[in-house]
Amino acid sequence: MQLGLRIRELRETIGMTQGQLAASATVSQGYLSQLENGDVRNPSAAVLLRVASAMNVEADELFEAAGYPTVRAMRQLYDDFKAKIDPDLLRYLERLSHDKQRRLLFLLEGMENLIKIDRAEGRTQAALASPIEEAPAIQEAPEIEEASAKEDVRVPTLEVKTPR
Repeated sequence: MQLGLRIRELRETIGMTQGQLAASATVSQGYLSQLENGDVRNPSAAVLLRVASAMNVEADELFEAAGYPTVRAMRQLYDDFKAKIDPDLLRYLERLSHDKQRRLLFLLEGMENLIKIDRAEGRTQAALASPIEEAPAIQEAPEIEEASAKEDVRVPTLEVKTPR
């Protein structure tokens, strides 16, 4: 819900006018009107705290409506995240030092990036399962095959030069 709509809804629920709320929160009525109409994009934390206090509501109500992170919202995100993780994995990670956790995370992110690249290039899961890819088959030129079909013809060797 947008901040302005939430402030208006709360103010009307408790039966306050804009003037009463503005005076109680020590903001101008014009500024409060701008807040309620959505004209203020990033109100300060101090203003939100004063408005919440004047209406006797938790400040998180207004912070969340304004899109600011709150302890309550972060706790909910953490709880949702924690519920999706295997409990055995969590216990394992808790035993690791912070440095080892960071290293493991670095390795996992690298693996994830490789998988994304492979998928973007159209490689299949079967190709991803094998760490060693087979080299493409080398086909001989037709003139070499024809020449080698004769008994006394030697097949020339291929010399490979590597760049320095």
